[in-house]
Amino acid sequence: MGARGTERRVLSRRAFAGAAALAAAGALGACTGDDSQVDLTLIEEPPASTVLPGEDLASTALTLSAALFESADTAVVATEESVEELAGVSAGSGLPLLVGTGRPVVEELSRLGARTVITVAGTELGTLGEDVEVLEHGAEGVEIPEAPEDAPSAAVTLFVDPELGLPAQPVAAALVRAAGGAVVEMPGGDVGRSGDTVDAVTEATGEDPARGVLALGTSFGPADAWADTLRRTTTVPQLPGGGTTVFPGRRMIAAYGTPGIPSLGILGEQELEETITRVQELVAEYQDLTEEPVIPAFEIISTIASSDAGSDGDFSAEVSPESLRDWVDAAGEAGVYVVLDLQPGTTDFLTQATLYEDLLTAPHVGLALDPEWRLRPGQKHLEQIGSVTAAEVNEVSTWLADLTAEHSLPQKVLILHQFTHSMITDRQDLDVSRPELAITLHADGHGVPGDKLGTYRALQQDLPEGVAMAWKNFYDEDTPLFTPEETYDVAPRPWFVSYQ
Repeated sequence: MGARGTERRVLSRRAFAGAAALAAAGALGACTGDDSQVDLTLIEEPPASTVLPGEDLASTALTLSAALFESADTAVVATEESVEELAGVSAGSGLPLLVGTGRPVVEELSRLGARTVITVAGTELGTLGEDVEVLEHGAEGVEIPEAPEDAPSAAVTLFVDPELGLPAQPVAAALVRAAGGAVVEMPGGDVGRSGDTVDAVTEATGEDPARGVLALGTSFGPADAWADTLRRTTTVPQLPGGGTTVFPGRRMIAAYGTPGIPSLGILGEQELEETITRVQELVAEYQDLTEEPVIPAFEIISTIASSDAGSDGDFSAEVSPESLRDWVDAAGEAGVYVVLDLQPGTTDFLTQATLYEDLLTAPHVGLALDPEWRLRPGQKHLEQIGSVTAAEVNEVSTWLADLTAEHSLPQKVLILHQFTHSMITDRQDLDVSRPELAITLHADGHGVPGDKLGTYRALQQDLPEGVAMAWKNFYDEDTPLFTPEETYDVAPRPWFVSYQ
């Protein structure tokens, strides 16, 4: 999006016939004649892309008026009580909207060169100056101008989060529409939520995400990171199902296990193409139960806990990355997300994660850590439940987030398996700040429904904010197996469900 030349907009405005009535209502002047005009000019260059706070009506109006309008001989002036009514007047007439009558508004009217204001009856305008003409919206005989269809438009888009309900949203939307810009709803402030949101960002940014794209509210992230957020959204590959952020733009249903090893889960019970079909059939059982798109997934146990120490002595058998290549590639082509699951034995999670770095550079591949199988020196599998420290998890999350950023990849899933609190020590210290990752807690409990639900509830206690919840259904150990309806009735509804 390049700089645009100064755009001059001239709007016809009919004189109002009710001059006497308006004067009686406190008008400071009257306009007569049928050929009077509203004269305004847009700012030459689109404003810098940024995030506006959106809490204060008056300051939001002043900021956008200054950013979008070079001059206007007529402006709309509202109070907080009349904003809802006059926001529509501003958007429809193409005129700047200001809120309040204090000195900042007086100064902005002076900068614009406004000699006429449109307001509603009862607005106290004494501080605006006696030489300002007043048009009372809704008064008999008063006709407010409307922007012609061919009026020039500013190259600006405003993203708003309908879930926030910010006080200044009607003001900001009115000013952007008055300048001929676009207003786009972006639920949750998540510009990468879906293919549609990515398309909206792409259309808004053009060739330059640094200019012309505004957002309202903290859900869009910090202002100083906004241009980078826009650039990343339009340049990284999209995830299966569209979009660049994992949750809440989709839910996932996964087949769990290791290729060729049926005893480890349903993923290994059939060949590759049949596994894709099987997980797609599982997805079909869930799709009508939720509004979000449901995406098929593989959770592949890539390092397998072993009773044998092995040549490296770590009690973990590492599956060759190359032997998984066909599975990862075929999954990507079929729109299936892949999670590589680690059961590290006595080695650390980061050491094992780096073995699969090349696979993890694919946009549809995430990572899972299974602390049950993380041994301390002298421990053996199945003699106790393993555990991992938050510090070790953070080493992995930092490495994975850096890898994601370095390769310009969409957000990655990082799953943490857990069914007892002791499995992840100092859990409150987990670093969940990296936007490159969707950190997800996977409740691994099996057994009767009451036990599974109790584990799920307990694991949510003191969980760091922003961690998504996941659930596992066990064909052999659960009595009975949860149906898809029962699984999605769990509170909160899990974003990731795996079947073993």
